[in-house]
Amino acid sequence: MNTEEGKLLCKVYLDTIQQEAETTKKVIRAIPDDQISYKPDAKAKNAHELAWHIASAEIWFLDGVIAGSFSMGEGPEAPPTISGILEWYDTNQKDRVHKVKNLSPDKLATPISFFGVMELPAVAYLNFCALHGTHHRGQLSTYLRPMGSKVPSIYGGSADEPMKM
Repeated sequence: MNTEEGKLLCKVYLDTIQQEAETTKKVIRAIPDDQISYKPDAKAKNAHELAWHIASAEIWFLDGVIAGSFSMGEGPEAPPTISGILEWYDTNQKDRVHKVKNLSPDKLATPISFFGVMELPAVAYLNFCALHGTHHRGQLSTYLRPMGSKVPSIYGGSADEPMKM
């Protein structure tokens, strides 16, 4: 990958990440405060854990791109409330997007190992970040109705929030 391609992909992927962040916040915000321990199965994460995973993993991916390497160290402790997760996510996500936007084209095109499983140009992990968050956001959206909440529009209307024409 050349540096011009890296810079172009960075813009495309960051635009997607920023757009998806607004939807992610809507889905997390829909978790009722009294239902944060809800989980549909014993093997599943509860709603609070899943919301935190979505928020913290996105920052982890962005940090890996910024640092030029990924590590599996202890991450930050989850805020105890959904509003705390949203506040943390909003602040940190905006900060990291700004930092990624300012990375040099050379750094974006430099390959990064993902724990020996794969090695991709740094910029490619931005796409992986967006896909990972979308996957888990879909998972979390299936928790909402059983928790007594409403499913917000995601890529179009829902039964609870019809598309506005």
